[in-house]
This record gives sequence, C-alpha cells and structure tokens, in this order.
Amino acid sequence: MSKERVADWIRVLLLGIIEGITEFLPISSTGHLIIAEQALGARTELFNVVIQTGAVLAVLLVFWKRLKELTLHWNDPATHDYLVKLMAAFVITAAGGLLLKKFHYKLAASPLRVAWATMIGGLVILAVERWLKGKALADRLTWPIAVAVGLAQLVAAVFPGSSRSGTTIIAALLLGLNRPRAAEFSFLLGIPTLLSAAVLEVYSARHQGATIEWTSVMIGFAAAAVTAFAAVKWLLRYVQTHTFVLFGYYRIALGIVILLLAKKL
Repeated sequence: MSKERVADWIRVLLLGIIEGITEFLPISSTGHLIIAEQALGARTELFNVVIQTGAVLAVLLVFWKRLKELTLHWNDPATHDYLVKLMAAFVITAAGGLLLKKFHYKLAASPLRVAWATMIGGLVILAVERWLKGKALADRLTWPIAVAVGLAQLVAAVFPGSSRSGTTIIAALLLGLNRPRAAEFSFLLGIPTLLSAAVLEVYSARHQGATIEWTSVMIGFAAAAVTAFAAVKWLLRYVQTHTFVLFGYYRIALGIVILLLAKKL
C-alpha cells in the first residue's frame, strides 16, 4: 500500500471526524468542511452527503430507546401524534427539496456566502436566546412547530452555512418548545432527511456513471458515526442546563475566520 494512499485515508478520516462533530451541533458543518478541505483536500458532494449517514447512525444509537418506543407504541395517542408531526415535517422538507432540485434553485456553497450565513445564524441564536430569557418553554410539540421545523430545513438547504440543526432548533424555540425537546425533534427529523439525501445522491452518481471510492466513503462514514455519537450525547446533556448562546458566539467567530481566509479559499 502506497504512502499516498495511507495519507489520503488519514485526510478522509479527519474530514469524517469534523463532519461527525459538527453535523448535529448548531454550528454549520458546511462552514467547517470548507475550511478543512483547504488543508485536507476537497471531496465530491457525494462523499460529503454519504458520510452524513454516519452521523445518522449515531442518532439512531443515541435515540434507540425513543425510536423503539415510537415503533412499538405507535398507536398510543401521544406517540401517534408525535409520529404524524414528524412525518409531516419531513414531507414538507422533501416536497420543497424536490421542487428546489427541479428548478435547480440552490446557492453555491461559496466561502463568502457560507461565512455570512454562519454569522447571521449566530446573531439570530443570540437574539432568540435574549428574547427567550425568563420565558417558560413548553414540552409539547404543536403543529405550528412541526410545520416551522420542516420549513426551516428548506432554509438550511437553500443557504449553505445556516446549519440544518441550527435553523430547526431555533424555529422550535421561537414557537415555545423547550431546548431538550427541540433538539430531540431536530435530530429525529434529521434521520429520514439525511438518509433520503444520501440515497438520492448515490442514485444520481450511479445513474451518471460516476466512480464511487467506497473505501474512502466508509472510512469517513465510520469516523462521522463515532464522533457524532459523542457530540449528540454531549449536546443533549448540555441543553438540560444551558442555552445555545455559546453556539451563537462560536458561529460569529467561525464566520469571521472564513471571511478572513476567503481570499485564500
């Protein structure tokens, strides 16, 4: 095995680690990958989308008991209501995503656009948390919240750098859902959303005759799964006693870094 091959796998491993840490934290995985790929080498969109499924696997493991409850007790009124709202949010995102794809409407993930989306997202988080200060948040998932979260995923799809988890969690918070429940709904909704995106990307690549380097993809997948598991577990504990203010400041700092490096990117 050549040294170049080993070095490439190490770079893939590092990209998978970065993807896993940032995918479900509200800090923009796109922004981090833009910076990382300058040092580690750019990868195809297929690679970036497929390794996200590693992060999905982590969520499946973290929420195994919750998913088991939703599956085995789907006919329980409260569980059925939650499942229907989860499915509705996904359908909104899927339908909107197909329309966007049909009309080729998506902003390119250029460094400047990602930087501004990251910073604006950080400012929004700070503004929302300031507005929520002292307010009591509910534990109940309502229809307006489910619809808003589904639409929020479309915002993240159109504006790279806005962060899927960030937009969905903030949408839920704005409508009064408490932080742990907002994070849970965002993460569970990410399962069908990210999986469907990966399936479509693989199908499109195979249909176009693209070559898929499965070894690199699987290394990135495994790295993303392990690190995402740790990140999700940490965030769920963190939001029990903290707000998202720290992430707001972090996003602003990250956006500034991307702007400063934009000429080199």
